[in-house]
Amino acid sequence: MQKKRWQRVDGVLLLDKPQGLSSNTTLQQARRLFSAAKAGHTGTLDPMATGLLPLCFGEATKFSADLLDADKTYEAEVCFGVTTDTGDAEGEVRERRPVMATPADLLALVPRFTGPITQVPPMYSALKRDGKPLYELARQGVEVERQPRQITIHALDVLDTACDEAGHLVRARLAVSCSKGTYIRVLAEDIGAALGCGAHLTALRRTRVGTLTLDGAATLAQLDGLDEAARAACLAPVDALLSTLPRVDVTPAQHGPLSHGNPVPREAAGDIGKVRIYANGVLLGMGEQGSDGWLRPKRMVQAAEGNA
Repeated sequence: MQKKRWQRVDGVLLLDKPQGLSSNTTLQQARRLFSAAKAGHTGTLDPMATGLLPLCFGEATKFSADLLDADKTYEAEVCFGVTTDTGDAEGEVRERRPVMATPADLLALVPRFTGPITQVPPMYSALKRDGKPLYELARQGVEVERQPRQITIHALDVLDTACDEAGHLVRARLAVSCSKGTYIRVLAEDIGAALGCGAHLTALRRTRVGTLTLDGAATLAQLDGLDEAARAACLAPVDALLSTLPRVDVTPAQHGPLSHGNPVPREAAGDIGKVRIYANGVLLGMGEQGSDGWLRPKRMVQAAEGNA
């Protein structure tokens, strides 16, 4: 068998993750399609979830951590009257209860679950206790105390509902825009508890991460059907992850010191804080413009051969 030849690939892939695959498995499959020597994702999606999974190749991996802190948007389907041990449809049924709540009752709860709220992380999560993921403890039947964490639900909209003949809720589809660290499974459970009937998550699709959206995202199947050139054209440039930062263009004389990790003075020091730095139209990396007029490099990209 011929050994796989890995190559330098720099860029950002907006991938529409399929259901049933872990984020890491999805990453490795995409990496092999591009023969990328270095790759990473920007925060996991549960295997059950689908939707936007931005993947970083090469120099883009230096900025992937910034998307971990970004706000995210989801479409979620919630089933009422049934709770599971995982909080979603992949778990074992824990309890069934009658549902007396109506769509009006659900709408009345929206303000209560909008804005800063607290969540208790689920046992079936990758959070660690004494170096061991909580989901491993949960599979052993062990439950440990978890501290509530504050998150922010920026927007919660009821997109549609399904009811039984008596007008009681069966399912609802929600749009959720939230801060990092939000568990949509827990949100579904907490809404069900507030309605007095319990609930669990039956489907989840991520539609936005920071400023990145599903528009133009590709599936693994689509990528697999393309030739190498067409596949490469699906990659966004490295600076797609830095688009919200002010742009600073430096002179050729400043390029060298910055590339070696040294600060340079700027006469016109406009923006203060994080900036993206360019020289001759090429991204050098991310830096910080100080109020003292000095531009300090933070994370610089390595020039590809021929662009040094």
